[in-house]
Amino acid sequence: MAFIAALGALRAHQSWIDVIGNNLANTNTPGYKSSRALFADLLSVTHKQGTAPGGAVGGTNPLQVGLGVQLASVDRQMGQGALDVTGRTFDLALLGRGFFALTDGVETLYSRVGTFGLDAEGNMVDLRSGNRVLDSTGSTFNIDTSAVLPPLATSEIQFAGNLPAVKTGPLAEQLTSSASFRSGSPAEMVGSVSDPFVIPAGETWTAELVVNGGAPQEVSIAGTGLPMTAADIVNEINNQTEDIIASVGPGNAVSLVSERSGAAATIQVISGQASKDLKSLIGLNDYVTGTETGADSSTDLSALTINVNNYEIGDEIDVTGTDVDGTPVVAAFTYGVDGTTVGDLASFIDARYARSSVSFDDATGRILVEADDAGEADLSLSITDKQSQLGVSDWASGYFAVTTNGTGPDVVTTSLEVYDTEGSPHVLTFKYSRQIDDSWNIDVSLPPSEGTVISGSIVGVTFGDNGSIITPTTGQVEVQFGSAATSQTLDIALGTAGQFDGLTQFGNPASVASTGQDGYTAGELASLEVLGDGSIEGFYTNGQTQVLGDFGVANFTNEEGLEEIGGSYLRRTPNVGARTLGTGNSNVAGEIIGGALETSNVDTAEEFVRLIQAQRGFQANARVVTVQDELLQEVVNVV
Repeated sequence: MAFIAALGALRAHQSWIDVIGNNLANTNTPGYKSSRALFADLLSVTHKQGTAPGGAVGGTNPLQVGLGVQLASVDRQMGQGALDVTGRTFDLALLGRGFFALTDGVETLYSRVGTFGLDAEGNMVDLRSGNRVLDSTGSTFNIDTSAVLPPLATSEIQFAGNLPAVKTGPLAEQLTSSASFRSGSPAEMVGSVSDPFVIPAGETWTAELVVNGGAPQEVSIAGTGLPMTAADIVNEINNQTEDIIASVGPGNAVSLVSERSGAAATIQVISGQASKDLKSLIGLNDYVTGTETGADSSTDLSALTINVNNYEIGDEIDVTGTDVDGTPVVAAFTYGVDGTTVGDLASFIDARYARSSVSFDDATGRILVEADDAGEADLSLSITDKQSQLGVSDWASGYFAVTTNGTGPDVVTTSLEVYDTEGSPHVLTFKYSRQIDDSWNIDVSLPPSEGTVISGSIVGVTFGDNGSIITPTTGQVEVQFGSAATSQTLDIALGTAGQFDGLTQFGNPASVASTGQDGYTAGELASLEVLGDGSIEGFYTNGQTQVLGDFGVANFTNEEGLEEIGGSYLRRTPNVGARTLGTGNSNVAGEIIGGALETSNVDTAEEFVRLIQAQRGFQANARVVTVQDELLQEVVNVV
């Protein structure tokens, strides 16, 4: 029996050495999966059956002698091999599970080695054998590397970027009176005298009046010894002073009133000699001032603080200036006929400006002249009184100045190359113009030599307070390119309402530009690339990409059940289970790595250790044969 057991062991260890030798032989074979040998013992001869315990006697184990060992299985180790980068487009490796599928015209074969390329007819084949490669649908495929990608006419354009929120145009020119108009009351001082009274002959009674902060004006009355009245004193004051009006009121009241009104109107009285003082005689205060408030459109012109002498019916106020385009404006406002208030004056002027609006702003007390349209303008306005009339105002103190210069609209311009149906390029220019209401209009133009824009405006593009576009978000442009028989419609995408994926209006400078258009000219194939899912992507000279095919990846329920047939190929056996064929990097299929090959997963160090183990096992069993031979020789010698 020892001879038989040893012989079986020698055979088993020889098979193990064969497996190790094959692994080492394929250390540098791309895609090779190492194998391992598993042993199992043979049947044993039972000399005595095992017995159960009973009574005072314990149980016994069975007495068996084994008949040796056998090679039970040789299975494949499916661990991932390292990747060897080659840089060649159709050298492919699988990172993960799966196999490339190929056909030899008779059956489907499988391999982890992706040494693929194109044959003379453009078929995708395995360069080692010529077997054709299958795609994710299980079909063979080819790639026409000489085919031209036909042109595609532009049909849609997307825009994004910023239109500036800070407005510098369009602005309508504005004129504003330099000072606010005010209404007010004059300075008034009231005294009284006993009527009649006598100033002795030879005496002169005096006082000084300072009106509106001017130079002192002396009033002196010489005595005659005759009775005098309040009217006599009033006459002397009016004859000897300016800018003030004296009058007699009930009860011999003497009233001094400044001709000007407002806070700047003042009356100051300075006493004369102590015993000959007109101030004391009349009973006047030291100092009084007028009052003023903001004027409104109902304020009478004579009540303005700039008024020097009240207007009378028929007095004229001259209005001169120029309208937006420089047209002269000459007119005369007649007090009491055309109106009496500052609002009437503003309305009168407004009717004389054909391209501007004139109004009185109650909030600021100013007259405002504003051009009806934005842009540069020649606006001017001047108000003066007609000479040689009683009513007079100091209009020069409220001259008109430009407070807002008229400017054209803010403009942002961008250009984009689009394509007609023949693939010929054309440059469209998009002009963004800000409007008075802060919306934007988009106008599209094309050089006359390249065609005509039939309709090319998008109006009223508005933005929210946060800078996101509101409406409209889309538009259309219709263009007739060159001698084309039909026009071409281009859809314009400006973004999503309330979002920031298109045009925006922030405080940043302008940065609007096209983010893409779907047209292109004809192109030739420039290069190929294999993606992770096995797709073969072609890059064309026109900048376009196109998927030209794909590599299929096969997976099995039991991939170790595949049968090796040489040439790094495997075929199905009844024990592999169901097959799935699809794209790479999906479900259980691994990722396809282009420009690389998977190396063998043989661990050389491990294989040498196993080789030593196999060698020692073989030597031990050979020794059993030698010992058994010597024992038999002794038996023979006994006989």
